[in-house]
Amino acid sequence: MNTATKLSGFALGLAAVFGAAYGIGQVAGPVAPAAETSHDDSGGGHAATDGGGHADPAGPAEHLPGGLLVSDRGYTLQRVAAPADEFAFRVTGPDGSPVTAYDVAHDKRMHLIVARRDLSGFRHVHPEMAPDGTWRVASPLAGPGVWRAFADFTPTGAEPLTLGVDVTVPGALTEVPLPAPATSTTVDGYTVTLAGTPQPGRTAELTLTVSRDGAPVTDLEPYLGAYGHLVALRQGDLAYLHVHPDGAPGDGRTRPGPEVTFFAEVPSAGAYRLYLDFKHGGTVHTAEFTVVAGNPGAPAGDPPAVPAPAGTSTPAPTAGADHGTPGHGHD
Repeated sequence: MNTATKLSGFALGLAAVFGAAYGIGQVAGPVAPAAETSHDDSGGGHAATDGGGHADPAGPAEHLPGGLLVSDRGYTLQRVAAPADEFAFRVTGPDGSPVTAYDVAHDKRMHLIVARRDLSGFRHVHPEMAPDGTWRVASPLAGPGVWRAFADFTPTGAEPLTLGVDVTVPGALTEVPLPAPATSTTVDGYTVTLAGTPQPGRTAELTLTVSRDGAPVTDLEPYLGAYGHLVALRQGDLAYLHVHPDGAPGDGRTRPGPEVTFFAEVPSAGAYRLYLDFKHGGTVHTAEFTVVAGNPGAPAGDPPAVPAPAGTSTPAPTAGADHGTPGHGHD
């Protein structure tokens, strides 16, 4: 994945990777709409814009978190027409041609993360690439709403990147409030507890402990080269933070649970949704938390003062849905 924050002092160089593509992650505050790129569901490439549809002569700001741009450093994420049960896309390079050479990062050349804009749905999947550079996967969009799709990859010979595009799935839905902050959650019979609080602009230690039926899980299985993967999304604009743990399986010091420790730096105060993927018993599970960075007294349900990127819409609420309806998972 991405190695983009100032964590070179941690063992094996495994780092909290904010935005995958923006240097060393020194973001101090929310992202203004002027930094967003124009994007829609057509999949076409777009230049960075100033929020009014005009080209930004300065190009994308180097401080932007990952996932907020559909085009960056000459690379563009493009949707490709596909059947309703399939999600397809390509990445074009600085010469306008589809990119076909990617470095393997954490066992995969491409990681696709999708999240509904109210953060009530989440999937992390791994598409397969055709010779023409088109990536395809069974659609991870599990219900109506506006979803953000993040392509997390490293073109061979280039820096890691995370590009994002909005995708609208039509249908009736309810806007789901963000769950309140918590330090414990359950998933598939597992209990996961969180120790530590992210801090805006500086590295914080986050330790997640996995147990089952009251007993610590001490035989977590390696998944994508680690005992855990942590994705954080900032409420409001869905700024993307991908974090990897301290240590690695087989390094002689990292135990396979029950604790998995991460070092992460978030860009600003506000509410974040954390998604921890871990593997046990041959199955990948995803535990979710809401955390508030910078101001623990702030209500998690109030988004930061960051408008949604241009081109998105707020779906009209309807009755009858609850948190988790769109689906959560990791393939």
